[in-house]
Amino acid sequence: MYQEIDLDKIDIHAEPPIEEPARQYYYMAKCREWVRGLERKNGRRPTAFTQTFGCQMNARDSEKLAGILRQVGYEMTDDENADFVIFNTCTVRDNANQRVYGRLGELKNRKKRNPAMKIALCGCMMQEPAVIEKLRASYRFVDLIFGTHNIFRFAELLCRSFEEQGMIVDIWEDTDQIVEDLPVERKYPFKSGINIMFGCNNFCSYCIVPYVRGRERSREPEDILREIRRLAAGGVVEVMLLGQNVNSYGKNLKEPITFAGLLREVEKIEGLERIRFMTSHPKDLSDELIQVMKESRKICRHLHLPLQSGSTRVLERMNRRYTKEQYLALAEKIRREIPDIAITTDIIVGFPGETMEDVEDTIDVIRRVRYDNAFTFIYSRRTGTPAASMPDQVPEEQVREGFDRVLKVVQDTAREQVARYQGQVAEVLVEEINEHEEGLLTGRMSNNTLVHFPGSPELIGRIVPVALDKCQGFYYMGRIMR
Repeated sequence: MYQEIDLDKIDIHAEPPIEEPARQYYYMAKCREWVRGLERKNGRRPTAFTQTFGCQMNARDSEKLAGILRQVGYEMTDDENADFVIFNTCTVRDNANQRVYGRLGELKNRKKRNPAMKIALCGCMMQEPAVIEKLRASYRFVDLIFGTHNIFRFAELLCRSFEEQGMIVDIWEDTDQIVEDLPVERKYPFKSGINIMFGCNNFCSYCIVPYVRGRERSREPEDILREIRRLAAGGVVEVMLLGQNVNSYGKNLKEPITFAGLLREVEKIEGLERIRFMTSHPKDLSDELIQVMKESRKICRHLHLPLQSGSTRVLERMNRRYTKEQYLALAEKIRREIPDIAITTDIIVGFPGETMEDVEDTIDVIRRVRYDNAFTFIYSRRTGTPAASMPDQVPEEQVREGFDRVLKVVQDTAREQVARYQGQVAEVLVEEINEHEEGLLTGRMSNNTLVHFPGSPELIGRIVPVALDKCQGFYYMGRIMR
């Protein structure tokens, strides 16, 4: 839709439309006039910088923010020395919050030197009332604050920041609205994330996501398919379908459809060569989904299946709603049906009440499932979650010991898993010029393993056969097969 809209033809002196996304295009047109005024005043185009903290959902949101900023006339830059800086925040772990506060401290001095500079904050961290209180008290130099539920109103809020003085705070507690068809500035022209749903209904006891992202809301399948068809027609060969729990997709629609059913339809789209998705919750990964993945020519041979803990006792306290035995049975079924699949996972060490025996259970699962990679985290206490008030918080020294043991087993088994492809030829999507060694390109196998190999930049965006000559632990060095 947005490719067809000419902002210069929108009457910004008329009343703004009520319907979305037309309302946001009206405000984009108004913002463009403000930005043009800044350009005339300064003798140059104003610059903007977006910084993403957190997950793929946040990364996709940041692409929308950047798309709007570019549409209204900003020149996007790669550092914070810009006229407009926006942080899209994460709050899954406390260190993400602290990183944001630290970066704000640095920006304060820049704003003193350049009072016309604008600073905006959005994302999950902004949905926490305590954070907003702290920002109001100690970071009054921030111009604009909004959350996850009204990110689609960015153009309207940006316009307010031009028209009003002082801090603007616009936080919604929840929403049932889904507004897409807004400008997007993608990092890669040949691949794209696609939101298929928002929010989460699982309420794991350690997780703040349901409180900051809201309840599950699925997009209509035809809206998703139309977006992917348009992307494929424009040269996109790989999409990643995004949701906090994609296995729950479609349950709240008037005409329910399963996630597996959606994948079948996505597979039919001409020009599309690869389909990825994340994240899948083990409790409702269906046999239907396994079968669709098994039969598919386009779904990548990679499944991210968060474990969190290998202890049934800890899993129950986490409210994960599966046992160690159920998880192992599911992983065994997946490997039996799709032998060449790579399984990755998330693991938390140090959850309240966890003992070293529980850690051994986690290590047992790692050895039996044999993950290709695992994102291993120390438990982060998040205010407002049930786990935060549990009395048996684990001592730091014990957490560190458990974490180190888990991490070693993860690394050892992952190296062995990745190395099993050495000597084979794999289809690799060429993504970019290698940052560290001149003359090399970097691409990604279907199973998500990185491969570095000599080649010409003209290959970027193409899928090429690459000989996997040498495994270097978690990636390969290879050469293109002519």
